[in-house]
Amino acid sequence: MSRPRILIVGAGFAGYRTARTLSRMTRGRAHITLLNPTDYFLYLPLLPQVAAGVLEPRRVTVSLSDTLPNVRLVLGEAERIDLDDRTLHYTGPEGEGGTLAYDRLVLAAGSVNKLLPIPGVAEHAHGFRGLPEALYLRDHVTRQVELAAAADDPKTCAARCTFVVVGAGYTGTEVAAHGQMFTDAQVRRHPLRRGMRPRWMLLDVAPRVLPEMDEKLSATADRVLRERGVDVRMGTSVKEATHDGVVLTDGEFVETRTLVWCVGVRPDPLVESLGLPMEKGRLLVDPHLQVPGRPELFACGDVAAVPDLEKPGSYTPMTAQHAWRHGKVAAENVAASLGLGGARKPYRHRDLGFVVDLGGAKAAANPLGVPLAGVPAGVVTRGYHLAAMPGNRVRVAADWLLDAVLPRQAVQLGLVRSWSVPLDTSSPELARVPGGPEQRQEVSARSGPGAAIAADTREGETGTGGSGQGRAGDEPAKGQPGSGTASTRPGSGTAEPRSEAETAKGRPGADPAVRRPPGSGIAEPRSEPETAKGRPNAPRSQAGDEPTKGQPGGEPARNQPGPAKGQPGGEPAKGQPGGEPAKRQPGGEPARNQPGGEPAKGQPGGEPARGQPGGEPARNQPGGEPAKNQPEPTPQPPGDKPPADQPPPEPGAAPGPVKRTDVPDDSAKGDS
Repeated sequence: MSRPRILIVGAGFAGYRTARTLSRMTRGRAHITLLNPTDYFLYLPLLPQVAAGVLEPRRVTVSLSDTLPNVRLVLGEAERIDLDDRTLHYTGPEGEGGTLAYDRLVLAAGSVNKLLPIPGVAEHAHGFRGLPEALYLRDHVTRQVELAAAADDPKTCAARCTFVVVGAGYTGTEVAAHGQMFTDAQVRRHPLRRGMRPRWMLLDVAPRVLPEMDEKLSATADRVLRERGVDVRMGTSVKEATHDGVVLTDGEFVETRTLVWCVGVRPDPLVESLGLPMEKGRLLVDPHLQVPGRPELFACGDVAAVPDLEKPGSYTPMTAQHAWRHGKVAAENVAASLGLGGARKPYRHRDLGFVVDLGGAKAAANPLGVPLAGVPAGVVTRGYHLAAMPGNRVRVAADWLLDAVLPRQAVQLGLVRSWSVPLDTSSPELARVPGGPEQRQEVSARSGPGAAIAADTREGETGTGGSGQGRAGDEPAKGQPGSGTASTRPGSGTAEPRSEAETAKGRPGADPAVRRPPGSGIAEPRSEPETAKGRPNAPRSQAGDEPTKGQPGGEPARNQPGPAKGQPGGEPAKGQPGGEPAKRQPGGEPARNQPGGEPAKGQPGGEPARGQPGGEPARNQPGGEPAKNQPEPTPQPPGDKPPADQPPPEPGAAPGPVKRTDVPDDSAKGDS
């Protein structure tokens, strides 16, 4: 009997706990697959400490492969779910698509930043839901303080040292508290103008800080923030955001370069596409975390509207504590539905209290309903986080100890740019890359050796902004629409090396008069002697042909060892001491087609080029002298006629090559 297939979407608090519990319960009796954009579980409550430089980024991440035995990890983002066919379609990190089949599906995709219809917020604000956003904020704040310290204008200095945080919930309160400490420490090393210090503003339309918590805890957090210097404004929010600052709802304009959006979260948009009953964007489930009418479908965490049996008529809030507990119950019920566990269990919870880390030794906590503040609250808060983390406990504790005795390292790593972490994104855990997955193949086709030559030589373009678009009439680059088949594999990230002649195609300076046979529409690069003679490229030497110049067994080329010009024992080369002056050099003969020089062949006023009407037949052409390194032309037997598809020559046209019929025509295949 085949093993059942269990598919889990998302590795947040709910998805990670589901996978870990199922791995322990099934013990190899089921195929467990975990689909997630990253290969780590992110412990989100400690993310503000990463932004403030207290913890290194990897301290708050836990490897999925190392901690989830018997679980297959698939990197990608879910795109579409076919409930009737029981398949899920996803997109991998390099743009490749895939399909996963399942017998049981657990949706734990988590949440994304909540947007409000406020002008300018989506363009100028940044969220705080993923590791890339924390790294960006850390670099951005460091850069603003350093620029402010070097600014001569007091107004510019004040704007750069003003940081606005919207949302006074858990995340916003901790970001403002840690941020004020972080910038104060920086200013001690990079002093600002006299009488100035960094200013952090915390805004919310709610009447108090941490409105979802007990009033005593809210009052404790508010007092700590104000004592630290945070400008707390309740009942106030942002009306409009601009490049130079924000307009508040009370009409005040605050000049700033930083807007952190911590208003709240909304469920992942994936669940909206299922067409199932929803509750404020969340998928409705029963107390067993199962979707009614779909026995194979479960949901937990922020995407699920789970009935709160302790408060009939309401649903459990979107918090990490509930998501962690959802995962355990969902795993037990999935195993029970497959006959791999005990009886199903409804989700019930008991409030154990909340903790808020305010930086340093300050915190606000109410474990088991007992309100705490100051150092005792700080000890309880950090002890809770160490117990709740599924890994890296020793490393986190070591970073806390080092932060207590050593100054923080305030440096810019430059790993994440502003455009990489937009506010409106369905994957805050991933930094945006140039072009996106759908254009990875196009980028990789232009990334090989020499591929940047064409872009760098174009006037008015840079290596990043328009390197993929050629001018009108240029040959399309490999891997671009209208070109030949690229020789790279999709998503490989590497391109086949190209020769200098190939990279020169489509560059300014290529002779537009030299073209391939009519109908190709693509210019063919040729050397200067070939351009002057008007004949096509000479084919590469094959086995048995006469060796070419400069090759073993052939006549030495000029400037090569042997009796070449400019070498010992040889005739001095033109333009070298003792040699004949080169053309276009002082004392030399003017070059053809230059002022004072003889017109070049094929140019107005010049001698007709070989192979052109009125000119001498080119070498290796009918009627012309055989080219070097080529076999003597075989006389055509009398009576042979040109192929039927060969058009008759026009009157006065020069003799040209006859189209071969014994080999297929590869002119339409593109470059090799």
